[in-house]
Amino acid sequence: MVDSDKLTLSWWRASAVALIGGVLIVACGGGGGGGGGSGGSSQPGLTLGTGPADCVAGDADGYSCSNIALAKHVTLATLGGTQGNDIWGWTDPVDNAEYALMGVNNGTVFVRISDPENPVVVGRLPTQTSSSTVRDIKAYMNHAFVIAGSSAGAHGMQVFDLTRLRTGGAGQTFAADVVYGDFADAHNLAIDESSGYAYVVGSNTCAGGLHMVDIRQPLNPLFAGCHSIDGYTHDAQCVTYIGPDTDHTGAEICFNSNIDSVAIVDVTAKSSPDTLAILTYPNLGFVHQAWLDDTHRYLVVDDEGDEEQFGLRTATIIIDVTDLDAPVYRYTHRQLTMSIDHNLFVSGNRVFAANYTSGLRILEFTTLATDTLTTVGFFDTYPENNTARTDGAWGVYPFFPSGTIIVSDIDRGLFILSSN
Repeated sequence: MVDSDKLTLSWWRASAVALIGGVLIVACGGGGGGGGGSGGSSQPGLTLGTGPADCVAGDADGYSCSNIALAKHVTLATLGGTQGNDIWGWTDPVDNAEYALMGVNNGTVFVRISDPENPVVVGRLPTQTSSSTVRDIKAYMNHAFVIAGSSAGAHGMQVFDLTRLRTGGAGQTFAADVVYGDFADAHNLAIDESSGYAYVVGSNTCAGGLHMVDIRQPLNPLFAGCHSIDGYTHDAQCVTYIGPDTDHTGAEICFNSNIDSVAIVDVTAKSSPDTLAILTYPNLGFVHQAWLDDTHRYLVVDDEGDEEQFGLRTATIIIDVTDLDAPVYRYTHRQLTMSIDHNLFVSGNRVFAANYTSGLRILEFTTLATDTLTTVGFFDTYPENNTARTDGAWGVYPFFPSGTIIVSDIDRGLFILSSN
């Protein structure tokens, strides 16, 4: 299966019933943004600032908020693109400087955010081929790894030495140090930082499944294997397993979002990966992306299709993966908005979710065994509405040591935020 950057969620929903298990052309994020992305359109009369602004009485420079302040908004024009997509972060181990790695339609932008209220656009890594609304970025061993969607053609995976950001000032234009070319386009990229392997998904190889790459020497990436038996994978998290299932302790496990199911795959042996389990859940629309809690006991899933398909409120789905061979659906937590959830990450006892038109939502829990999830903060990067459409927040990165949170918005660019 191949992603097609311009198609809409309505198209894939109509097609998915007939084509699940075959070749499905999809267009969302993770991931990737689907049909939205107006490049900064706003309602007439809507007055928005760029910060810094505290969240006071539910407002920060025109953006609806709760317990989250706006340090700075960096516009798409400043970033040099017309549409935003994926986001990741890097902390320089030498001076602890923090950087946003922000995807835009025509490349990747590196923004130093150590002083969140005064960010510096250090430079840009242009797309390797042509523009794409889908771009995904991860970091490993002080290198960025970047893939792009099908409209970028034979883009491959760019590898960029992030230590180059230390010198040369602002406004630089960079070239990739290496380009891995054993696939052309892809939809997403996961890296197990413990093992040093990258997992490219949704590519034009391996039937759209896991395309495994040895990146232990970042500037010498090597093909390591395929996992194609489950068909197309839209997104994945791959980890060296530390959870309660002692049968798999220390194994390398991928948790795959496969549109129609969640798949758990042992990829320890790259030449013979093994699917341990495949799971579905009620009101499944489009299994888009998922992330483990810190204990590897629970998998938190976002579904990109259920809000629009079933008219339901924003969902956060909890899977008990205590037994990797027999995972169990536990419950679905419904948030208060109707917006589509896109990407989420778990850090400590909080879920950080980028929910398209309702922006960043932070949910806190005491346990995931039962539904204790409570929204404790939000920042709406798309104030026009909270409807089920694919405009607004694409991704979030909540892992900086400083506590700074960065959000990428399809229509407005980079938001640098701080939580109260």
